[in-house]
Amino acid sequence: MKKPKIKITVTDRIGKQGCHRGHKVGDCFDFDTQRGEICPMAMHVAFPYIDILRYGGNIPGNEEGTAVFCCPDVDTINVFKIEKVSED
Repeated sequence: MKKPKIKITVTDRIGKQGCHRGHKVGDCFDFDTQRGEICPMAMHVAFPYIDILRYGGNIPGNEEGTAVFCCPDVDTINVFKIEKVSED
């Protein structure tokens, strides 16, 4: 069974300071090929959601195949959306 692709997008920013990693609203990443470009703090939060989506689960309160989460940086809280991408 081939694992589905995962897309991670920065959808919003809350806070007065810019992201120390340079992420901006609209930035989009392919988890398999660009995960090294995503802030390690954000990836620490994202990984359990990615694992759940990749292996057939869903996140309560989110659209099927998606998860929304925030990075843990209190100075600039980036909001990310994870999407399981179908290869139809």
